[in-house]
Amino acid sequence: MLKTLFYGFIVRPILLIILGFNARHMDRLKPRGAHLIAANHNSHLDALVLMSLFKLSDQPKVKVVAAKDYFCRTPFMAWFSVNVIGVIPIDRTGGDDNPTQPIIDALKQDFTVIIFPEGSRGNPEERAPLKYGITKVLEAMPETEITPVYMHGLGKALPRGEMLLVPFVCEINIGESVKWSGDRGTLIETLESCLSALEKEIEVKPWQ
Repeated sequence: MLKTLFYGFIVRPILLIILGFNARHMDRLKPRGAHLIAANHNSHLDALVLMSLFKLSDQPKVKVVAAKDYFCRTPFMAWFSVNVIGVIPIDRTGGDDNPTQPIIDALKQDFTVIIFPEGSRGNPEERAPLKYGITKVLEAMPETEITPVYMHGLGKALPRGEMLLVPFVCEINIGESVKWSGDRGTLIETLESCLSALEKEIEVKPWQ
C-alpha cells in the first residue's frame, strides 16, 4: 500500500510536472511473472522513472535492483528503500558469495525485476559496457525473459553527484523481450545490440 501511494501520488506527479516523458511501446512494459527489465543507467532517477511507468495495480509485483551501500546506509533508509521504493539491495563490496541471489529469489516469487546491467551510473547520456552479472541470474532462471529499455535525458536531469533536479524532457524506448540463449557472451551481445537499436530510434534534439 505504501509503495503504491508513493509512486501514484508523489513520484509520478513530481516527475511528470518537472520532467515530462515520451515513452514508446508502453505495452511491452507490464508484469508477466518472473521477468527482467534491463535498462541503461545514468541517474538515480532511472529506478524511480521505470517504477512509475507501471500501473498502480502492478506495483506490488515490481522491484528494482540497487546498491545496498547507498540505499541502506541507515536503518530508516533501508526500511524505506525496501518497503516503499521497492528496492532489492545488492552488496557491491564482495561480502556476499553470490550477490545476485536476492534477484534470483525475487524471480522465483514471480516478481518483475528492474536491473541495470551496466552496474553503477555512468556519465550523462553515455552508455557503458554491460557487465556479466545479469548472465548469472539467467543461468539460475533460464526461462526468464528480458525486456531491454533505453532511456535518454535522465542523466542530465539529475547527473551523478548532483542533488538538484533540472527540468528536462526524457525519452524512454522499450524493446521487445529476448530470451536466454545459454551463452553469456551471446546474451551480452544481444542486449548491447537491442539497446543500440532503441537508442537510434530516438530522435534526439540538439538541446537534448
